[in-house]
Amino acid sequence: MKTATRAVSSLTSVRIAYFGPQGTFTEQAARALAPGEDLTPFETVRLALAAVRDGAADAACIPIENSVEGVVPATLDGLSDDAPLVAVAEAILPIQFSVLTRPGGGDLRTVASHPHALAQVREWLEANLPDATPVAASSTAAAAVAVVAGEFDAAVCAPVAIEHYPLAELATGIADVGEAQTRFLLVRRPGELPAPTGADRTSIVAAAENRTGTLAQLLSELANRAINLIRLDARPVRDSFGEYRFFIDFEGHVTEPRIVDALTGLRRRCHLRFLGSHPRADRLPATIEAGAGNQDFLDAQSWVDAVLKGTDA
Repeated sequence: MKTATRAVSSLTSVRIAYFGPQGTFTEQAARALAPGEDLTPFETVRLALAAVRDGAADAACIPIENSVEGVVPATLDGLSDDAPLVAVAEAILPIQFSVLTRPGGGDLRTVASHPHALAQVREWLEANLPDATPVAASSTAAAAVAVVAGEFDAAVCAPVAIEHYPLAELATGIADVGEAQTRFLLVRRPGELPAPTGADRTSIVAAAENRTGTLAQLLSELANRAINLIRLDARPVRDSFGEYRFFIDFEGHVTEPRIVDALTGLRRRCHLRFLGSHPRADRLPATIEAGAGNQDFLDAQSWVDAVLKGTDA
């Protein structure tokens, strides 16, 4: 596979789709991952991904997981279905919210936001707006739009929303969990990959048979090579009750010999979809145990080659 020296080195003067509307944390992440690029919001994660698959956009910025509420199911499903896409970069944003109302205030009987956002400010709402009824919206920005339209009285939003909507800021910097974070991906059609940095993440989807020990066998391919697992999630195969896809993230880059060896082992056991290798946003270097480094795998292959040539001493 080709690699690039920068994760978005070829993303110049391009169109970046993102899960919108305007004024979401995803817009903030898109600004960080593709600064200065033309950003276009899409109503759902699936539509943002479809824009890339169809060529209407060159890349898409989408949320993948939150430290409080966990993974974003729509993103996992969107990446596992339809034509392959690969992640080329990621960003992690600290998540603190603003509460926006119409200018002039008034009684706050309803407060709207995405369910993940409401869950992250539940304690603040109970303490400061005890009489307001929380209402779920499709996104934090959609909640702001609904407040502008008079459908609800307040919205829990990303701070950037105040730049887009004629609302007043009731409070900002709100979060029940002070260290809450959300990770976002920049994905595009398969092609150039970021060059390995030593602090990389590789992501795959594994579709395996539903039988005893399947997951343990898959994970053993990583454990036997001392490759550190970062994340593991399961999502149902929607047209086959009781069948699941496993979303697996682990340390390392697809061009590394130790990762190649692990992927070939995994591919022998099940169907795989490659979701990308790119630098980790936290820049944590891969954990390399003694005897499990890339040179160790290369030396082992060299020994086998020597055996086959009859030159092994």
